[in-house]
Amino acid sequence: MNKSVMSVAIVTAIVGGLVGYGIGNMSNDESVTNNASMSENQSMSNVDSNSDGVTVGGAKMIKTLDIVDNAVNANNVTTVVSLVKQAGLVDTLKSTGPFTVFAPSNAAFEAVPMDILDKVSGDNELLKTVLTYHVVPGTYTSADLRMLANEGKGLKTVQGGMLMFKVVNKNIEISDAAGQSVMLETSDVISNNGVTHVIKNVMLPVDPATL
Repeated sequence: MNKSVMSVAIVTAIVGGLVGYGIGNMSNDESVTNNASMSENQSMSNVDSNSDGVTVGGAKMIKTLDIVDNAVNANNVTTVVSLVKQAGLVDTLKSTGPFTVFAPSNAAFEAVPMDILDKVSGDNELLKTVLTYHVVPGTYTSADLRMLANEGKGLKTVQGGMLMFKVVNKNIEISDAAGQSVMLETSDVISNNGVTHVIKNVMLPVDPATL
């Protein structure tokens, strides 16, 4: 993703209210130094208390942030963040929700045949269709997905298509409309308006031959 698009995505994320951390001017006075150290420790304590314990793309996910604000901090989902902005879905994913988002990693997009990726990214309506196929209303953790798999039940996406689940060697796999079996890469990223699962493939609501 180019620098300008990333800059816009980051500015958009800031609207959601990212918490900033400042380091005060240091002084030779010992008491000032001790106070600065205490302040920094308290700040770090607040981050730890708000963290959901999951690290994605080198960044600790913060449960008090929304789905978009958490995503822009992770360096392995920058492609989907860019496409979400292009499709005009940022405000939706920053709203109350709740949502369950299956976010393809950058590597997942790199694995998509170039002709399909170009077609999807070049058609905004088709892009929205594909992206909203990765979003489910409500909050479904990996434990919930495992239960659905055991019961043979699926979930209806915002796009309108279905996702089915199965457990293979104790791992949860998603079956999409294109017949792919998609594995979770990182599960249960908790945000204040839902949960995100990073996945290893881009899911498609139809057979790619019909796109």
